[in-house]
Amino acid sequence: MKKIFAGLFLAGSFALASAQTISFDKTVFDYGTVKVGADGHRVFTVKNTGDKPLIISKVQASCGCTTPEWSQDPIMPGKTAQIKVGYNTTLVGPFTKIIEVYSNDAETSRSTITIKGNVMENPQTAMVAQPAARVETAVVKSAVAEKVAPATAKQAKKLNAKN
Repeated sequence: MKKIFAGLFLAGSFALASAQTISFDKTVFDYGTVKVGADGHRVFTVKNTGDKPLIISKVQASCGCTTPEWSQDPIMPGKTAQIKVGYNTTLVGPFTKIIEVYSNDAETSRSTITIKGNVMENPQTAMVAQPAARVETAVVKSAVAEKVAPATAKQAKKLNAKN
């Protein structure tokens, strides 16, 4: 009886060791800072590191602003395929999106890959305009301070004038 269980265990572990296995060239793709309307497509490379065909059954993005494209053809052992991910770069601001990849990998049937970045109207003018926004905020705060505590604001101006 022990020999039968040992044989089944050995056969089962050999079957798992000889399965299809999914791996990625990278699991996070950082777009960095991009302009509005820039090309939002990036490519992840998937490799089958096992010895049986790997099948990607579904690739699902976390929202409608991200569109994945992939081939439903089996990825043969040692071969690669691509998952093309498109992000809608008309949406201004920082983003982090998760894409779920479902496959017939026995140990990791659900994998995740991530895209992230920041879409800006015009990256160069945004950095120059930032200090001006701080000055404007300081002026507003100063005007509010004078209305809320006029005596304190006037005293502070006198002290600043003396120094």
